[in-house]
Amino acid sequence: MIAYLSGRLVFKDPTYVIIDVGGMGYQVKISLQTYAKIKDEEQIRLLTFLHIKEDAHTLYGFKEEVEKRLFLLLISINGVGPNTGLMILSSLSSEEIEHAILSGDVGTIQAVKGIGAKTAQRIILELKDKVGKSSLGDLTTPLGFLKSSNKIREEALQALITLGFPKAVAEKNIAQVLKKTTGEISLEDLIKASLKTP
Repeated sequence: MIAYLSGRLVFKDPTYVIIDVGGMGYQVKISLQTYAKIKDEEQIRLLTFLHIKEDAHTLYGFKEEVEKRLFLLLISINGVGPNTGLMILSSLSSEEIEHAILSGDVGTIQAVKGIGAKTAQRIILELKDKVGKSSLGDLTTPLGFLKSSNKIREEALQALITLGFPKAVAEKNIAQVLKKTTGEISLEDLIKASLKTP
């Protein structure tokens, strides 16, 4: 098992990074939480989880222990695979996930793309006793970007398409979020809000 990777950040996208470790490039899938925390670090250390299937070996990376712990708890639930776990961690902060589980808030978890009522209920039922045992660190708010920035819009669109949204739906969701937003919005917040747009 690969517990963590420490090396030079070669490429960063809202859905994955490439880390050079001793001349070997590792592609690691990440959530928006991790993306926001990486910022512009050159040297990076990510906690990892290696998921092995017949046709693929996929690395998932996390900047903080609490996010990795939540990910492992989520994928222990029947019907929640690693990609769905990552989608939940991209749509909601660790605090929001813990709060929703502890307060039995099915609606918040069900608002994540790909999560039905039964899965949301199962997540709450099975994880209620397992979450909240350690305090969650403060999440720093990323600096905002101008919402009119085409680069931000384009990166958000690519991230949503990578997460499985059809291009037309992703464009519509982003446009709706930008329409409602006053002032500035960061890439992470734009993607997060677009994931929750019905």
